Formats: sequence, C-alpha cells, structure tokens
Amino acid sequence: MQVNGRIATKKMVLTALFACLAYVLNTFVYFPAMAPFQHFVDVLAAVFVGPWYGFLAALICGCMRMMSGRTIQAVAGAVFGPILGGLIYRKTKNIYLVFVGEVIGTGFFGAMASYPLMRLFYGLDAQSPFYYIPFYTPAAAVGGAMGVAVLLVLKRTKVFARMQEELN
Repeated sequence: MQVNGRIATKKMVLTALFACLAYVLNTFVYFPAMAPFQHFVDVLAAVFVGPWYGFLAALICGCMRMMSGRTIQAVAGAVFGPILGGLIYRKTKNIYLVFVGEVIGTGFFGAMASYPLMRLFYGLDAQSPFYYIPFYTPAAAVGGAMGVAVLLVLKRTKVFARMQEELN
C-alpha cells in the first residue's frame, strides 16, 4: 500500500509540474490563436502520468490561463488531447499514436466542445460547429510533434525507461 501512495504522490507532483510548465510556456511564448506548448506538455503528461492526471494538468493550466485573461478555449481546447492520447498510450505503448490521440482529441473534440461554450459565454457569431478545427488542429500537430521529439530523445538516452519505472 505504501508503494502505491508514493507513486500517486509522484504522479500528483509531476501533474502540477506539467500544469505549471504548460502555463509558463504558453504565457511567455505566445502565438496568436495557437497554444502549441499546451499540446507539447499534453503529450508528455499522457505518457508519463496517464490520461486522467494528464487531463488534470491540462485543466489546471487552462484555469490558470483563464485567470490570466484567456477565454474558456484554454480549458476546452486542452483537456481532450491528453485523455485520448493517454488512453491510446495505455493500450499500445506507442509514442506516435499519442500524437494521433492529441491531434484528434484537441483538433476535433476540443474544437467541437469550444464552439457551444464560446457561443454561450462570449456570443460567438460563427455559423458552423466546425469553426475552431482549422485553429486547433495545427497547434495540436506542432505541439504534439515537439512532445514526440522530446520523448524520442528521452528514449534514446535511456531516461524514458527510468522515468517510466519510477512512475509505475
């Protein structure tokens, strides 16, 4: 029982670190209408802490970004990628499929969830529920690719296996 408690504590601490890393990167390295560093961190979180802690990291970061003046898109666009990517990684252990899960989770599900929220809370006048897909998909692809690149470097240097061992 004690081992599971230590692992849970490590995952919670790493989740908080991922949330803070995403917040700092998205705050200081800003692209208009894009948050690729959120997706970069989502890929890392999906692999290292799993879908639910990854979701929590994205949610915490999104809430902090909303408190800093961003819209609800900061939450809606970030939370689906780590869930889908993490679930896929849990089943396949394939880093490249985490990328696919991040892009589909954010590029489609996040975009579709953002549309009604933006209409409801901000009065968005767009006519199509597909409005955000062209904005979210490139950001998720760029950030997800950066995350996969970092994971591949960690794998090559054997750090990946040590981190996985510590968290399982």
